[in-house]
Amino acid sequence: MSPAKFFFLFLLSGAVLVARAQRAVESFNDGWYFYRGDMAGAPGKNGDEAQWKPVHLPHSWNSEDAYQTKNYYRGVGWYRKRIFIPETPDGKRVYLKFDGALLSAAVYVNGKPVTKHEGGYTAFQAEITPYLHAGENLVAVKVDNSPQQIAPLSGDFTLFGGIYRDAWKITTAAVHFDMNNSGSKGVFIQTPVVSEKRAVTIVTGAVQNDGTKNKKVKISNAVISPSGTVVSVKSETVSIPSKQMVRFSIKNPPVTDPLLWSPETPRLYTCKTTIADAVTGELLDALTNRIGYRWYRFDGGEGFFLNGRPYKLLGVSRHQDQAGFGNALSAEQHRRDVQLIKDLGANFLRISHYPQSDVVLEECDRLGILAWEEIPVVDMISLAPEFAKTTETQLREMIRQHYNHPAVIVWGYMNEIMLGTLRKIPPEQYRRYFDATVKMARHLNAVVKEEDPHRFTATAQHENLPAYDSIGLSPVPDVLGWNLYQGWYGGDVKAFGTFMDDQHRLHPGRAHIISEYGAGADRRIHSLRPQCFDFSIEYAESYHEAMWPMIRDRKYIAGSSLWNLIDFGSANREETMPHVNNKGIVYADRSPKDMFYYYKASFNKEPVVHIASRDWDNRAGLQLKPEDSTVIQPLKVYSNLDRIELFANGRSLGVKEVHNCMAIWDLPFTRGVNELEARGQKNGIVFKDRSQVRFAFQPNHVSHVDNAFDLGVNVGSNCFFTEQASGFTWLPDQEYRPGSWGYIGGQEFTNTPGRIGIQTEIKGTHNIPLYQTMRAGLKAYRFDVPDGQYEVTLGFAEPGAKPEFIINDIGYDPNRTKDNSVFNISINGVEKLNHFNLLESYGAATAVDRKYMVDVKNNEGITVDFQPVKGATLLSVIKVKRKSY
Repeated sequence: MSPAKFFFLFLLSGAVLVARAQRAVESFNDGWYFYRGDMAGAPGKNGDEAQWKPVHLPHSWNSEDAYQTKNYYRGVGWYRKRIFIPETPDGKRVYLKFDGALLSAAVYVNGKPVTKHEGGYTAFQAEITPYLHAGENLVAVKVDNSPQQIAPLSGDFTLFGGIYRDAWKITTAAVHFDMNNSGSKGVFIQTPVVSEKRAVTIVTGAVQNDGTKNKKVKISNAVISPSGTVVSVKSETVSIPSKQMVRFSIKNPPVTDPLLWSPETPRLYTCKTTIADAVTGELLDALTNRIGYRWYRFDGGEGFFLNGRPYKLLGVSRHQDQAGFGNALSAEQHRRDVQLIKDLGANFLRISHYPQSDVVLEECDRLGILAWEEIPVVDMISLAPEFAKTTETQLREMIRQHYNHPAVIVWGYMNEIMLGTLRKIPPEQYRRYFDATVKMARHLNAVVKEEDPHRFTATAQHENLPAYDSIGLSPVPDVLGWNLYQGWYGGDVKAFGTFMDDQHRLHPGRAHIISEYGAGADRRIHSLRPQCFDFSIEYAESYHEAMWPMIRDRKYIAGSSLWNLIDFGSANREETMPHVNNKGIVYADRSPKDMFYYYKASFNKEPVVHIASRDWDNRAGLQLKPEDSTVIQPLKVYSNLDRIELFANGRSLGVKEVHNCMAIWDLPFTRGVNELEARGQKNGIVFKDRSQVRFAFQPNHVSHVDNAFDLGVNVGSNCFFTEQASGFTWLPDQEYRPGSWGYIGGQEFTNTPGRIGIQTEIKGTHNIPLYQTMRAGLKAYRFDVPDGQYEVTLGFAEPGAKPEFIINDIGYDPNRTKDNSVFNISINGVEKLNHFNLLESYGAATAVDRKYMVDVKNNEGITVDFQPVKGATLLSVIKVKRKSY
């Protein structure tokens, strides 16, 4: 038997021994009790848990309130768990590990403090052996997500409090790998030299001897191929004094002709590192790590290279929460998200804006997704020394805990750091903060190089370029990430290309990644005339369809990570879906938006055919003439095939060439259910997609309407809005023409140039977007309906004098104000509201509805007249429903 085979069998037998007698790892998630708030005596054994709520980890106390209010609970929460410990054999050591507790945590055992941890996104572990006794023991953890001198100080994401990741109990022998190394395994694997011919593996770490006697041990490392063959073995013998630690470094013989790791072929080798008694051969400890052999580089002119070949990074960013769970996702939920990324065809993930679960990294390794991981130094820094200390600790912990993952290619340490600095810091203090920010960036960059000289560093900055360049921040990292939103927060999307070309011309040696770009998309909002910041699905689609080709076709751009994979929790945001950032290409429930398939078609070689109707499968449209049997609206198909044929209700609408992964038809929708089918071919094989669209007609000419007439208008908006609860669709606003309906006079209200409406959360309604847009200064609203009785609904919301400042809204203008509106309203000459003062009567940003029964006679139709008293007249909603002839 060869030595390698013998050693492999020894490892297998030793693994059984370890599981039975040495290192034991078990979940510590069940049997917890939770108390929201602080409580004197909580670490001790006084009383029972009658005031406490039983919970199972992972757990967040903000899984509900953070999606309902920006003032979600940020404070202390206590967790307690009783465990029974029998008499343990001499020499065993017991540790607790918490994979994540936000934002700081203190652990107690039997009333005695064990450890504190500052930082909400990295793991920590501590030995509890000295605090245990035979019988019942009480573990208590105090978690605090209130603002502290811990990053993030600010950010466009919710800080969900709790022990929101798994907890573990780990038992080891007296001699074991270092368990006190920043929450890591204590074993670090480098692959400093990799080529198609050979790969070098170096394993470093430390062994701790907690026993009472000196110990001579053999430390071994075996590299096992993806097929299970041992391909490299190396051992060394060391002596460890009692109560001491000895560091080691093992350089294995090179692996010849290694199977390289890449997104297309994510081949993983296994490193099994063991400690054995050098005299008896008893296996004392063992750790297993999955590794991948690959090499890569960034080039300022040519982009990114993987394994010696040009390789475009096709990516997304990902936050870790889900409505109903907060950030307390299970391992299966994390795996589902990474699988979604793989299904998209992406090969790159920006793990933003903080370290995420080990499961995410493991799945990136397994599925083949390259990763940028970062710490949450977002928007601004603090000048406090404690902040600098906790920031460096978070960085070192992130690197050490995820060091061994082949998927990681970039460590990041700052995101949009000048955004908060310029918006929250008084100008007279700018220089102090500028200097301190650059000093911290240089220090953190050096920390990364000290911890991991083989990977690249990165920061992400927003488009306010002078703020970064003028203070010397841009040149600090190896790779510069750009969070660019031209065409969303304002401006023209085409300005992106000009901006990046200028950057490349000015800094030809600088490596670039587009670390963020995106547009909000609310599935209730649709438009045939989409415009910037209207949150319609159609604008978001057009934005991505313009952005991706500009990124793809610029060789010097290494790649991108669109913002975001999911609609995620951001409690401070208001907009159309308050407390959610809805820039995801996947909804919060993980169902894909139609634009997901634009990227799937763009990123994949496998055939994709997708009718882009799922986001708008309950449509309405204007019947231009009473005799029309169809209403024409565009319909899009995403595909990477050359040609697509579209069928509607069994009839072919023709074949169209596919450009930029899409083809568009003007589809004649019929009333009711429309059956759609798209077909394409590749290599003689037909690929299909089917969908249904339910379509409702609304009359443009209203002089001959029946008793079913019920027409609602989204006044001051270019968008259709479909109520989630009822399915009723409100039509876009239009100008009045005789025989029809519409506004007379006025203009769309804007609070920020280039945007319709306001972005403030509206109280008193589930249909917030309806009341965020409005027509200002209108003279009248007219419906040329026939005689009969009608119910007329008018809806209003006073924007208020000065909307609240939102830091992450890059295009927001906090200096624009609006005068309070006071006006009179009459319907067909009968006064309904006199000196109507929304602000005084209801307050700002509050939905107000008034309904009136109107009898129409003598072909007068319905005219709602507005007379200003102070400021401009306002109207957000109008709805006319026929009640009788």
